[in-house]
Amino acid sequence: MLPWKRALRPLAALLLTAAAVTVPATSAQAAGAPSSGWNDYDCKPSTAHPRPVVLVHGTLGNSVDNWLGLAPYLKVRGYCVFSLDYGQLDGVPFFHGLGPVEKSAVQLKDFVGRVLTATGAAETDIVGHSQGGMMPRWYLRFLGGAAEVNALVGIAPSNHGTDLNGFTNLLPYFPGAGDLLAKTTPALADQVTGSDFLKRLNAGGDTVPGVRYTVIATRYDEVVTPWRSQYLSGPDVRNVLLQDLCPVDLSEHVAVGLLDRVVFHEVANALDPARAEPTTCASAFD
Repeated sequence: MLPWKRALRPLAALLLTAAAVTVPATSAQAAGAPSSGWNDYDCKPSTAHPRPVVLVHGTLGNSVDNWLGLAPYLKVRGYCVFSLDYGQLDGVPFFHGLGPVEKSAVQLKDFVGRVLTATGAAETDIVGHSQGGMMPRWYLRFLGGAAEVNALVGIAPSNHGTDLNGFTNLLPYFPGAGDLLAKTTPALADQVTGSDFLKRLNAGGDTVPGVRYTVIATRYDEVVTPWRSQYLSGPDVRNVLLQDLCPVDLSEHVAVGLLDRVVFHEVANALDPARAEPTTCASAFD
């Protein structure tokens, strides 16, 4: 197979998987997240879990389908759980997280404000998948989020961008392709390794004081590549490789956010480190 064809495979896999995941969005959103036990604005945080959890979907995701696994998992464990849609493009239903990341961070800030007002909590915790694990860092650094967020947990986050297994290295060979990407799907352009957005986000360090950071990555990630680019450096950072917890776990980029209960267990540990229990392959059956 020619190198450029191999490079296209992860992009095709991303689009096909996202389509498969989001096709049921109409029925899921018709039912609504509240009927699934989250986005309940009457929920009041408990003494055991005093901070509401805000879930931030990834590129091409939405507030319901991205969290059909993790939201109930956290809800049954006593958390007040909320999720938002962000990065919508005009005329593109269900497939969100495509708008400029800076503007999406403003949407997150507004949403967190509503959650804190409704719950009466002083701070929230954020859990994000893919872009959803990276985008909140703009809110933390530039929009005052550090005063409102206790912890950020990124599941396969695009913290330092992606080269899509080398695919993005081909963009300079197609005149106008980069400009077209930035115009039609700004968030994709923002997440390309070396983008102006990522340079601004990561200038001066990966973290801000007062926030605990956890990154959960999988070595089989085919979307945010190389997978080590997901890791953060700085104080109060814990980088976790899924296969160090469960060597036989083969989950790739989409599965770690949607389906993997070993990952969910580690998320719960990150949200409540004082009550953390070892995460192993057996955690899939918790």
